[in-house]
Amino acid sequence: MLLRKQVLDAIVAGEVDLVFRRWKRPTVKTGGTLRTPVGLVQIESVELIELDEIDESSARRAGVGYDDLIGFLRAKEEGDVYRVELGGVVPDPRVALRENDDLDACDIADLVAKLDGLDSASTRGPWTRQFLTLLADNPHVRAQDLADVLGVEKPVFKNDVRKLKALGLTISHSPGYELSPRGRAFLDRVTERDG
Repeated sequence: MLLRKQVLDAIVAGEVDLVFRRWKRPTVKTGGTLRTPVGLVQIESVELIELDEIDESSARRAGVGYDDLIGFLRAKEEGDVYRVELGGVVPDPRVALRENDDLDACDIADLVAKLDGLDSASTRGPWTRQFLTLLADNPHVRAQDLADVLGVEKPVFKNDVRKLKALGLTISHSPGYELSPRGRAFLDRVTERDG
């Protein structure tokens, strides 16, 4: 589920706590979270409803006018209408993780094991250290350009970078990426150890 910046700002301000979507199947679930640029939006409930169950009050809670909301939902003919109740926004734990560059021997061993696992699971062979080095040497370079350097498709490249981001090693930008403080510290320590 994508949320525009204006909606995210309203959620953070406590002005919006509902969204409505027409989906073939929901992309969020009750009790889950949605990762956004402002943090993790908590999903309190996801409920299948009929269009005529939406009233003016619900539209206001969604931060839109009733007619605009109904028009938006009618514009897409396929799928069912869902009412998504939102909770608060909590910090994305990856942000704190990526800022932590005080890595001890256990942290390094844990990251090495996780990266080795990613490498082992890949049909292309080892890739993680190559990606980290490429991102260290080419901050803010477009994903397509980096994928071309590696000879992989852009979606494959972006998916692999997301795996590194989940470990707190990279930061996404528009355009491109860079190593996080944690990623730089890891790469420096591993380079010293292996060099």
